[in-house]
Amino acid sequence: MSIIVEFFAAPDDASAALVLQTGPRRAFESLSFGNFDPEEAVVEWECLFADVSFEQLVEADEPRIVAGQDDDGCVVFAVSPRLSAALAEAERSEVKDAAVAWSSQRAEDGEAIDPEIAEVILSDLAALAGSARRQDQNVYCWFA
Repeated sequence: MSIIVEFFAAPDDASAALVLQTGPRRAFESLSFGNFDPEEAVVEWECLFADVSFEQLVEADEPRIVAGQDDDGCVVFAVSPRLSAALAEAERSEVKDAAVAWSSQRAEDGEAIDPEIAEVILSDLAALAGSARRQDQNVYCWFA
């Protein structure tokens, strides 16, 4: 489980990869969260918002790693265009429903994420995705 999770908008993979060692805060608009697995979360969110199976996303190697390794170091990955678009277009009620569903899924796996916190995470991420879309940017995640 990651201690620091930061979602951010950047123009491209090369720009996003530059924040690998320091995190995105100084370079890009970002959202900071903690204590959940962001790789698993974005796959679960895409299942909830885009009606895709978890297995399909795992087989497609989602999320796509942009920089770093999965061996206790920092990692930057791209949030899929499909999930970014779904978040940017989601109605408030859809975000709330997805947050409740995600919170329930995590609880089934023994990970407690309060539904209100889940809604804040997804609402803030939806706003970031909308902003990124208007600026012709992509959404990424950095975690350590």
